[in-house]
Amino acid sequence: MAVLTPPLAAVAPAPATALTAPRGRVERRRPTWISVPLRFLLPALVVAAWWAGSASGAISERVIAGPPAVWTAFTELVSTGQLVDFAAASFVRAALGVALGVSVGLALGLLSGLSALGEELVDSTMQILRAVPFLALVPLFIAWFGIDELYKILLIAVATVAPMYAYTYLGVRNVDRKMVEAARGFGLTGPRLVLEVVLPSALPGVLMALRVCLSISITGLIAAEQVGTREGVGYLVTLAQEYNRTDYMVLCVVLYALLGLVFDGLVRIVERFAMPWRKQVAIR
Repeated sequence: MAVLTPPLAAVAPAPATALTAPRGRVERRRPTWISVPLRFLLPALVVAAWWAGSASGAISERVIAGPPAVWTAFTELVSTGQLVDFAAASFVRAALGVALGVSVGLALGLLSGLSALGEELVDSTMQILRAVPFLALVPLFIAWFGIDELYKILLIAVATVAPMYAYTYLGVRNVDRKMVEAARGFGLTGPRLVLEVVLPSALPGVLMALRVCLSISITGLIAAEQVGTREGVGYLVTLAQEYNRTDYMVLCVVLYALLGLVFDGLVRIVERFAMPWRKQVAIR
């Protein structure tokens, strides 16, 4: 039996789908007058709750001093000039310790990530060091180096070397092999290959390691300044504990927080200039 088919003219053509022009991705940034207050909104709410609790008596002055008492302690230290001296001494110790620890960790991470022999020689030792809490080394460091500045700087350096090594090693191992082979095809070898290809590719991990190291250095600084020092925020904490001055204790916590904000701001500035392309690839 023959199958009847409709004539070609009777078949309606499928409607064509209209093409639309692609929309370019435009970075939308909040105005500064909105973005900056948002960054300080949560800390401001915490301070407001703290102030309200202290003023109402819900928070005892023996437990934690109120903001007016802390401000009074701050003005006392500023008027005597001790605040600037203590903050500068702590900053110098932390900066020197971080510089030493980051340099050693970066060099060992590059060695272990780029060379199989280097990994065999270094990695196991660094994993052991990473597993040992650096605070457990305080008595040994005091016995070996005394209680002078060398002990404080080395303690901070030991606290920061393991994170820098781990992030650098991971960043080097994750570098695209095709990029390295292409660079070798253009004649880049040895130190130029490391400085111009490997290290820039691992830079996000290295800068994240630097941020972690700066945070850990605050803990190392607190432990280092508890012994054998007459300057520094840690020495101020010891005095406040001896005289049971909660206003000075809270002030020291605020100073450590501000020191951490300064370190974080420095890393952000380095990121902005070292990785200008990151703003274009960040998912927001």
